[in-house]
Amino acid sequence: MTVFPRSAPRRGESFRYVGYDIDASRHRLMCRYRLDGREFREDVTFPGGGDWTAPAVAEAARLVFLLAAVSYYKSAAPPVIDLGDIAVTDAERAFLREFYLEGLGEFAHRNNLDLSDVRIVGPRLERSGPVAVNCDEGRPLLPFGGGVDSIVSVELVRPLAKDPALFVVNRPGDRFDAIERPARVAGLPVVRAERLIDSQVLRSTELGFLNGHVPVTGILSAIAVMAAVLDGRDAVVMSNEWSASVGTVEVDGRSINHQYSKSEAFENAFRVVLAETFGERPEYFSLLRPFTELWIARRFAALPRYFDHFRSCNRAFHIDPARRLDRWCGQCDKCCFIDLILSPFVDESTLRRVFDGHEPLADIRLLDRFRALLGLSADSKPWECVGDVTECRVATLLATPRGDRAGSPVLSALGPLPGEPASEDLLAPHGRHFVPDRYAPDDLLV
Repeated sequence: MTVFPRSAPRRGESFRYVGYDIDASRHRLMCRYRLDGREFREDVTFPGGGDWTAPAVAEAARLVFLLAAVSYYKSAAPPVIDLGDIAVTDAERAFLREFYLEGLGEFAHRNNLDLSDVRIVGPRLERSGPVAVNCDEGRPLLPFGGGVDSIVSVELVRPLAKDPALFVVNRPGDRFDAIERPARVAGLPVVRAERLIDSQVLRSTELGFLNGHVPVTGILSAIAVMAAVLDGRDAVVMSNEWSASVGTVEVDGRSINHQYSKSEAFENAFRVVLAETFGERPEYFSLLRPFTELWIARRFAALPRYFDHFRSCNRAFHIDPARRLDRWCGQCDKCCFIDLILSPFVDESTLRRVFDGHEPLADIRLLDRFRALLGLSADSKPWECVGDVTECRVATLLATPRGDRAGSPVLSALGPLPGEPASEDLLAPHGRHFVPDRYAPDDLLV
């Protein structure tokens, strides 16, 4: 079991939102923050341009400014967050506090910090009404990461939309092969944004900053909304599944979720803020919210043209291109989970090819990783975007009887599982979702 240091690190005193500027000539948003005298700047560029004079663009930029700050706040995590001259509504203030507390839950836990004293100070905004967005229906924007989930979303939306597009965020001048290859297979237009975070963050250890996970999906969601406003798109369609709402660990009665900004709680809260800001469009929802990883894996298994191109291994997304893998590592928690969840639906020879001959289920040295995924060891659920224990157990129960899995050393070693969760429950939609009828898969319309 991973043990974290118990001595709490020294925190800063105050974090301040300094301001943001829009440079329409360069299609760029510039955000500035200050932490105890240290200045940070982040630039977000939208190469595709758009109508930067529309009032809704400034509102979307403001939301990016509000959420992107968390990457710099965590450098010293002070108790005071000063909004400066930026006024926020009551709903926005409540949303922001939750975004910091829950979105940095893992960061706080692993650094032995208590962020419950965080105060957000600054002026209050009274809105006279939402700002209208000029958009066309049937033109959704789909944030795309090149993995199983976003690929399934693309193929579900394709027949329902007249002009769907992928959305990809990169550092300026950099592109991830793990995203670009499946994007080419999808064959849809790609709307892009370039996010340049302050270089000081990349020197965090050297500068003595606190390190840890930030709710990056929340930041990227705000950037996607701004891209949608600029391009006149009616929806931002996420690919966050049901189990993204399941916590990673519970501490003193509180659930801490590595995937908070992929959860239903975040989605619901962000939708409230967006409705207050823009009204009905653009909509923001996860197409996969009512579906389990098992349901998604079965859908992906019917898309063989992606098998040799998709990749979810985090080592494919290393910031340093020299350390970036052009294949699955076949050893990390994410590789183990993807292999396991697909194994009931994709034959062994195909998955062996996907993992370049190094399929995790064939490597007995990875048994402890699989045991952790199934909740069979003292190790907690990995701090990764993986499914919950029940999903993993059902995948094991479904894969083990397959003839092509008779020789799997890992499945054999896992042996009989305690209890037998019903696979039927996990292969049907369940739970709350916000998917509008015009983009709903058939499973949600029956």
